[in-house]
Amino acid sequence: MQLLLVEDEQRVASFVARGLVDAGFPTEVVERGADAVARMRRSDPVDLVLLDVGLPDMDGFSVLEEIRRRDQRTPIIMLTARGDVPSRVKGLDLGADDYLPKPFDFDELLARVRAALR
Repeated sequence: MQLLLVEDEQRVASFVARGLVDAGFPTEVVERGADAVARMRRSDPVDLVLLDVGLPDMDGFSVLEEIRRRDQRTPIIMLTARGDVPSRVKGLDLGADDYLPKPFDFDELLARVRAALR
């Protein structure tokens, strides 16, 4: 089991990764969209991606599109401050399996992770 967290805010990344690991989900963190795309191209699989929209090099929607061009199966949960309805609709239409706006309750995030992995 391997999760990939794509988040450029250090405090958020540390909090989320620590909570996921404590809940039994080994988690790799990358800060840039290009790194996420490169990671998804490696041969060792990722079981779920948690993806922020506001990244320094490319936005999460572009990362989502790039991942979906090659991989239709890995669950992707958008985890972002962009919680407006048009952003949520865009993320889901581009191929996200779920969309959780920040701030969020960590127990809800864990429930969504478990649901996406079923």
